[in-house]
Amino acid sequence: MYKKIIINVAEHETRVALLEDGNIAELFIERGDVSDIAGNIYKGKVQRVLPGMQAAFVDIGLKQAAFIYVRDITGGRYGDIENLLIERSEDENNSINVDGAGPSLSFINHEYHIEDLITEGQDIMVQAAKAPLGSKGARVTTHISLPGRFVVLMPTSDHIGISRRIEDETERNRLKEIVESSCKDKFGYIARTAAENIKKEKIAYEMGFLKNLWENIQKKYQTSPAPSLLHKEVTISLRAVRDLLMHEAEKLIIDSRSGYESILSFLDSFVPGLKDSVEFYEDLEPIFDAYNLEGDISRALKKKVWLKSGGYIVIEHTEALIAIDVNTGRFVGKYNLEETILKTNLEAVKEIAYQVRLRDIGGIIIIDFIDMEKKSNQEKVFNALEEALIKDRSKTHILPISEMGLIQMTRKRIRKPLTRILCEPCFYCDGEGYLISRQTICYNIYREILRESRDMMGVKVSLRVNPEIAELLHGEENHLIVSLERIIGKQIVIYPNSQLHMEEFDVFEILKE
Repeated sequence: MYKKIIINVAEHETRVALLEDGNIAELFIERGDVSDIAGNIYKGKVQRVLPGMQAAFVDIGLKQAAFIYVRDITGGRYGDIENLLIERSEDENNSINVDGAGPSLSFINHEYHIEDLITEGQDIMVQAAKAPLGSKGARVTTHISLPGRFVVLMPTSDHIGISRRIEDETERNRLKEIVESSCKDKFGYIARTAAENIKKEKIAYEMGFLKNLWENIQKKYQTSPAPSLLHKEVTISLRAVRDLLMHEAEKLIIDSRSGYESILSFLDSFVPGLKDSVEFYEDLEPIFDAYNLEGDISRALKKKVWLKSGGYIVIEHTEALIAIDVNTGRFVGKYNLEETILKTNLEAVKEIAYQVRLRDIGGIIIIDFIDMEKKSNQEKVFNALEEALIKDRSKTHILPISEMGLIQMTRKRIRKPLTRILCEPCFYCDGEGYLISRQTICYNIYREILRESRDMMGVKVSLRVNPEIAELLHGEENHLIVSLERIIGKQIVIYPNSQLHMEEFDVFEILKE
């Protein structure tokens, strides 16, 4: 599969698209706000400790306070937290339990409470694990990690790990020996996939570079006020180079001269051999238009996505989960119903996997496939979904199809989904997705005038409404006005007002002719 990175840089926005065989697979957007702070390291101040939730709010200098769970607190090598944990672990003879995904302290999770570990007003070094999402603040952790090209430094752990993608046991042992022999301090490291077959000198050099970076962060922590930013993750363009070009993509094309030179300078320091893979785009046509990406991005914002066969899927975002519904639509098949349903479901599987990845949908996802009678067909759809999600770099977990034809799955969520970045709630329906029907509004007006008429002393009643409602009251629903005039004994004068929301109306009395 040929992978290419397309980067569009504007004054206040940078967009990075990962193309697979010419089709956009992932989209990343940076707008200079707090939408993507994952990886940043802060000196924060504990605002409030919540024993009932075993969590705490931490001020890191953003509008919304960040939050941290008890399991995300380690005995970091800074501040008073470490001393407290060491004293208690020695007293209780507890041990540190570390897994490949990152360090964790078993005695914190199971035997100690968050109020025993941190206090309100305390300074704390944290790293943003997830950016703010909707009404939720950023999620932070004291499990600090500093990624390089070949290794990831974990200064709050002493665990040595090797990427699971490196399967050769001899190479895994070689890398572990290199990291252990090059590690001068009791830091944790994970050898990344890119470290495979790399010489010891290069890995050792990067380990030293990351160690110096960590020492500088620690010094800054000692002298900086709280809250403050200690370390900023590299720009989205350089992240694309570090995480995509160095590991997956064959080519990178960028339309910014300064961005192009910044990438070349970055590669000069780490991988000079990849400089030939970077190209500066100079054509007048916008780069995303040249690669036909804008249409795919717009399609990824739609609730309904059509399939080539004529079927379609509907993607609904709710507060708790994402619901995806599969429908046959215009597809009627050729032979029998079961075959038509199977073909629609299999086609939907590919589109669902594609849309979930492109839209960066995370959390709980419920997929409602069209009911299939044959167990073998259900297994085909389930296996097809598993295979389609292999290319997704975010961690997913899928449960088999239930008796009701539903598949439940989870996908790791780190950033806002694409719709949250590029869209906002409708100012008319306030994100509800529905407006009160025009007929219902007319009936509401009828009841409101009846209520107020009892206290009215004027000769007429004035009604200001949206022009569409005014048209309805003069037409199909005019019987309501006629009925009201008969009941209250007053003339009702309707004034259209385009400034009013469809659901808004004003009723007031006219005292004199």
